[in-house]
Amino acid sequence: MKGSSQRQAGQTASRTAGLERLAAFLPRAGSDYARRRNFDLGWQDRSNVSMLSPYLRYRLVAEAQVVKAVLERYSARDADKFIQEVFWRGYFKGWLEAHPSVWLSYQADIRRLTRELSEGVALARRWGRAVEGRTGIECFDAWALELIETGYLHNHARMWFASIWIFTLGLPWQLGADFFLRHLIDGDPASNTLSWRWVGGLHTRGKTYLAEPENIDTFTGGRFANVTGLAGVAPALAEVERHDPQPLTRAFQRAPEGQCVLLISEEDCSSEAFIDGCEPVEAVAVQLAAERSPMPVAQSVVQFVGEAVDDAARRAKDAFGCPVSIVDQPDRLAEVLIEACRRRGVGSVVGAYAPTGPAASLIGRAGERLAAAGIEVCLVRRAYDDAVWPHAGRGFFKLKAKIPQVLDQLGIERSV
Repeated sequence: MKGSSQRQAGQTASRTAGLERLAAFLPRAGSDYARRRNFDLGWQDRSNVSMLSPYLRYRLVAEAQVVKAVLERYSARDADKFIQEVFWRGYFKGWLEAHPSVWLSYQADIRRLTRELSEGVALARRWGRAVEGRTGIECFDAWALELIETGYLHNHARMWFASIWIFTLGLPWQLGADFFLRHLIDGDPASNTLSWRWVGGLHTRGKTYLAEPENIDTFTGGRFANVTGLAGVAPALAEVERHDPQPLTRAFQRAPEGQCVLLISEEDCSSEAFIDGCEPVEAVAVQLAAERSPMPVAQSVVQFVGEAVDDAARRAKDAFGCPVSIVDQPDRLAEVLIEACRRRGVGSVVGAYAPTGPAASLIGRAGERLAAAGIEVCLVRRAYDDAVWPHAGRGFFKLKAKIPQVLDQLGIERSV
């Protein structure tokens, strides 16, 4: 794969690029997608998938907007598989939001395992071979290098990779999830963490995913035929911690009226599309891709997220007519927000609600300092999340059954 681009084709970090990607994919969002979506055709050919995930991840394009565009062209039946894929993203976010201890536990494990990598030669050697694509398992090594070089893997390859990492190589799933989160341009705390847990049998207790040579051969079009050395069984992982569900955190459905400072983060790069009722007199945009892990985050990820936040900042400036500052040192966020509020003589910061993950943790810490300074933080949650997340506390198919109801609630018309 030498000489390949650092990014998959079309991955320019802007709302305009996301809308162009959506328009290009629409002719293939129906039965063609359902028939071909599970095939990993290789980094040179992604014609069978949407490649919308980076734009959805940072909400350069919103889920409801994508679903609406697809259902304007196809019946709900013809677009069913693609619509489900969009809702899987909302399911994972809603599930993790209701089980925040899963994320806290994962973070603690990564800190511990990072120390073990620096202290334990055996684990570091095995981990190093895996992340550098030197295991001797042809398909796995190819996917590791593809991830590093392009910032992307087909969803099926992500499942195979995670299964081999856990059951064949015997490595901690948390380190695999961290490897993905540091290198995937579309890396999402909820989807990534819970998908790895699902493969290992922790999300749906006892249900694991086993990578099988025949399946890999079939769905890679014979690119990886006769794979050998893979585990033949996938015993479920176990954990001591209980992750009991918690009530969803309350959030504003509409920004309070009056002047404010607008906060923009990578969790929603289209604030101007749904935050109204207030009057931003200044905006502060924070770039925090490097907060994903205690280990170095890929430059391609940092660059894409930075460009996405810059694009969001430009659109906010145009929409609200206010100056914008960019914070590239997350620890200074509270300080910059307090200075902006005092400079403008306002007492509130308004921003998009950040679901469980690094952004939510950072904004929460900043919020404590803002509160101590007498400044209110008002986080507005999108109607899509309010409609989806209450149905995401258990298995995906509980949410799937509610998709027609959610679409009605959002005012998205569909034909059977």
